[in-house]
Order: sequence, then C-alpha cells, then structure tokens
Amino acid sequence: MKFINTRPADRAKPLNEALVRAGYEPIELSVLELAAVHWSDELDQLFQQLISAQVIVVVSPTAVEVGMQFLEKSGLRLTDLNHIKWIAVGRKTAEALSRYGVKSLVPDVETSEGMLSLPVLTQNADLKRIAFWRGEGGRQFMMQQCRTAKIEVLNFVLYSRYCPSDAQDKFKHLLEAFNANPQPYAVLISSEASWKNWLSLCKNYPVFMQHGHYLVLADRLYQIVCKYQQTSNTKFQITQIADLMPDTILSQLESEHRHS
Repeated sequence: MKFINTRPADRAKPLNEALVRAGYEPIELSVLELAAVHWSDELDQLFQQLISAQVIVVVSPTAVEVGMQFLEKSGLRLTDLNHIKWIAVGRKTAEALSRYGVKSLVPDVETSEGMLSLPVLTQNADLKRIAFWRGEGGRQFMMQQCRTAKIEVLNFVLYSRYCPSDAQDKFKHLLEAFNANPQPYAVLISSEASWKNWLSLCKNYPVFMQHGHYLVLADRLYQIVCKYQQTSNTKFQITQIADLMPDTILSQLESEHRHS
C-alpha cells in the first residue's frame, strides 16, 4: 500500500524508513514547510519580557532552533531563564531542548489538550504569565484556554508555515499514477494547517480523496476531519492516532489490515 507522508521533509525520514522496512511504499509529499520569520523590534520587545514568564511552551523542534537563535540575538542567556518551567509539545521537541541543556515536561498525549492537562498548568494557582514559542497559526486553542483562565500570554510567532512550491507538481504525478491504477492509500495528517493544504490540493478530485485512509493526530484534528466529511458528503476512512511515532503509525496500519 502507498503511504503519503505529508510531514515537512526534515521530519519525514524516520517514518519513511520504518514504512519501507514494513513493506509499505512511502510517498513523500510535504504539504507544510516552515521558515523562520525576520527578527523585528516587536520580537525584541517580547524577548525582553520573557524573564517575567513562569512557563514557556515550545511547540516543535523548529520553534526550539529559531527561539534559541533569537534568544541569543536578544542579548538574553539561557541562565536568565533558570526559574522558568519548559513544556515541549512532544518527544522530538523535548530532545531538541535537551541539546541546549533544557529539561522539559512532555504530555502523554502530544496535543494542546495533552499539554493543558499537565499539573504545572492545572495545579498552579499562581500561574500568571505563560510564553508560547510557536509557528504562525499554531496552538490557537491552547492560548485561548490560557486567556480564558486569566493567564497572560506572550505570543512568540517564530516561523511561518506554507505549502511548499513543489507540492502541486508532486500531487499531479501522484494523481496520474492513481488514475492509471486506482488503489486505496494511507495519508498522514498531523495538523490543521496540513489538512487545509491537503484539501486545497484535492478539492477537484473527490474520487481520489475517497480512496484515502486518513491517519489524523489526536482528537481535535480528528473532529475537524470528521466534520469536513459530514458537511462535504465525502466518504473516506478516518483513524485517530495518539502520536507521530513510527511504531504507533505502523501498529495502527497493521491493526486496520488485520480487521479489513
């Protein structure tokens, strides 16, 4: 079976290698690219406020790398932030932080909902200010939940997210192969931005879309994809996955295969 890996190219390799070993045919079709924003006076002012934060939420390895570069540019040192607790959205982000000597808390479920359930947030009545190192458009739900709880949010938009320029050409080749030999395929959807970009590619090809088995990360994204299916009257298979680890994805694929 073909497996369309839509993750950014620098994050797709471990899963692709695992898929090949398991006998699947990975197709690399990144629908999301990340690029650091330009340093600005606004960012400089935000970084000067960072010392007053009690928690920093870091949403991706890219947020780690760009954030650390900008931290140095701001004139601050990591030692200035020793009093702050760090939250990493997942294990890969935690690993990226650890390379800078930063220990972080990681939720069992690598989503906004999982992070909101961490005791450092749920059991800390003194929490007044929290910082987010994130990409454009990401983690809106978690920030809104913090604001609703009367926690001040320092919003660090460190990188932009866009559909790669070669995605349309790659999709065209994929569609040509499908039209020549229509077969079911699996596709990984790891964020709302990825889902929107995938829909943009597929909007004129409902038959292709209906052949897909969509593996989507966590409950909120699962609900978004289910809602699209209902409102568009498009039928396809959807499976919720708890994380993006290759073993988790392979286990789900094998489970679906056994029950098909």
